[in-house]
Amino acid sequence: MTDLAKEAAAGLDSSAGLGGQVVLDQLVDLLDLEKIEENIFRGVSPALSPVRVFGGQVAGQALVAAGRTVPSERKVHSLHAYFIRPGDPRIPIVYEVDRIRDGRSFTTRRVVAVQHGKAIFALSASFQTPEPGLEHADEMPDVPAPETLPTFAERVSEVPGIAEMWRRPRPIDVRYVNDPPWLTRGKGTTEARNQVWMRADGRLPDEDLLHVCVLTYASDMTLLDSPLARHGVYWELDEVRGASLDHALWFHRPFRADEWFLYDTASPSASGGRGLATGRFFAADGTLIATVVQEGLLRVR
Repeated sequence: MTDLAKEAAAGLDSSAGLGGQVVLDQLVDLLDLEKIEENIFRGVSPALSPVRVFGGQVAGQALVAAGRTVPSERKVHSLHAYFIRPGDPRIPIVYEVDRIRDGRSFTTRRVVAVQHGKAIFALSASFQTPEPGLEHADEMPDVPAPETLPTFAERVSEVPGIAEMWRRPRPIDVRYVNDPPWLTRGKGTTEARNQVWMRADGRLPDEDLLHVCVLTYASDMTLLDSPLARHGVYWELDEVRGASLDHALWFHRPFRADEWFLYDTASPSASGGRGLATGRFFAADGTLIATVVQEGLLRVR
């Protein structure tokens, strides 16, 4: 899925001109799966969706399905996922959970998302009972505070012709630290990074799993900007076609997804029509809260 389609999907249903909290509540409802049988859940897509299901949505919903078969005292610490087929937003997605292992400290789950009788997405997630241990972490880059930066709507107003679609209310508030890639087209550089502040645009319930799933949802929104920025091209504005291929997340420390976190991403490699992107999430106080790696299909004509 292209990032333009991702941004459209991330807007959910704004047909009534809804604001941040109402649109965020729609995302919470989207992640509230229906249990239809033991280990089987069903999710839907927003009424207003692009041609394919947003990757962050199916990843977040699959993690919800896994988490609902695990005791609440065990916290998710990692997930590894593959995007297998494009999802159809017109029909529900069925999530089948396989209870791989329940150990003394760790629990492992595998989830397959199914549509039209075929797997479209597969996720493995590991949960752990919290325990003490060694502690160290990277330091957060020195960046401006999110409140001092332009809103996403203000940034896209500089893009003629397509800004109106991008102005739709979205459940995730995004503030670019660096110039967004649609403004740096034609200026590829080996030093290109992508840094954005993010937070859920409103208040979330006090449920740990929900905050992890919202961050999982947000992690797919700007990650592939990094390999494109290195080559000075961008979705829709250049002849670029792409899709998420696989996605991995490690959760290091507790956090709230409705408080500001910095998403610092880079691309160490691109080859064979694929681009690799890595990212780090930092809470506003500098705490490293999560790490992500994704490979995406990137075809530039």
